[in-house]
Amino acid sequence: MPENSKHRCWVEIHLDAFERNLKHIQAALPTGVRYIAVVKADAYGHGMPQIVRRLMQSGVDSFAVANTREAAIIREMGAGWPILILGPVLPEEAPDLIRDDLTATVCDLLEALRLNQLAQSNNTTLKVHLKIDTGMGRLGVWHEQAIDLYDAIRAMPALKLDGIYTHFSCADSDPAFTEIQRQRFLAILNNVELSNDCVIHADNSAGLDSFSANRKFNAVRVGLLQFGIPPYPKSALAGASVEPVLHFKARVGLIKTLPAGTGISYGQSHLLQEQTTVAILTAGYADGLPYSLGNTGEVLIREHRCPVLGRVTMDQTIVDVSAIPDLEVGDVAVFIGKDGTEEISANAFSIAAQTIPWDALCSISKRVTRVYYTPREL
Repeated sequence: MPENSKHRCWVEIHLDAFERNLKHIQAALPTGVRYIAVVKADAYGHGMPQIVRRLMQSGVDSFAVANTREAAIIREMGAGWPILILGPVLPEEAPDLIRDDLTATVCDLLEALRLNQLAQSNNTTLKVHLKIDTGMGRLGVWHEQAIDLYDAIRAMPALKLDGIYTHFSCADSDPAFTEIQRQRFLAILNNVELSNDCVIHADNSAGLDSFSANRKFNAVRVGLLQFGIPPYPKSALAGASVEPVLHFKARVGLIKTLPAGTGISYGQSHLLQEQTTVAILTAGYADGLPYSLGNTGEVLIREHRCPVLGRVTMDQTIVDVSAIPDLEVGDVAVFIGKDGTEEISANAFSIAAQTIPWDALCSISKRVTRVYYTPREL
């Protein structure tokens, strides 16, 4: 594909790959299991409107976002799809639940009472999901008090308990503790009365490999995996084949040769041991390149792996291009994606930056242009 020559730094979003990922994930889900598409944080940096349109066309069952502001973007695009707010709803945000027909997450009694009063004063019913803390220590009612809150919600006339869920804290690293969390959740489900339409979900992309539809769960939350990034290496739902959707690129802005002994970047954070040709790339930490990539990361230029030299700065990054004698200003540097036979995956990029793919994707800033490719354009 020819590069888009108008941009200094950009990401390519391949919607054809995204659509293929959705088909593969949906095909791998057991019959009757609902697909909750998690699209918070601007669809993990991919662009919410463009991604949500494809999800609506693909027939996902519902959406999940962090707050009512994100939910409003989806609701403007179409009515009918359930939208779950994963984060706490602040008192001043609560009227948005009624206006946009949203589902709130409830974690304690005071929250439930406040929402019930709001719904009653507006002569309506609010849908809620009860979140249970099975060991993450973040949102949710602690599992030992969960049944009391369940009973309280069921007794509130203006609340409809539409779902129950939990969140696994280390599904990608500690299967034993994940199973403990799962059993705590199941113990609660086994001691409450559940309607046939109640949405029961615990598994996200990182927990899908151990998902079992025969244990009362009838929905999964899919976030990172739909963008072609297994949450941890070699992980994909039941062997579902996914491919990367996002490619992060910039351009060579300047090429120069420096003598041995030259200090590179702020604080002379790298000292050249020999004469070296360097390229200054037109992207830095203000574009979303992690500061921690300094002296550890690499980029792809003309199918060569070029190490990052010194600190990543706000607007530029310096790399060693001594192995590319015919390099030219304007050539493309790939931070995430493929360059011929070479590739830097989002996971590899994140490991080099000592972070996680979620953080790496969400940190790509708004000044980085998103260029969308659809199947018709390829």
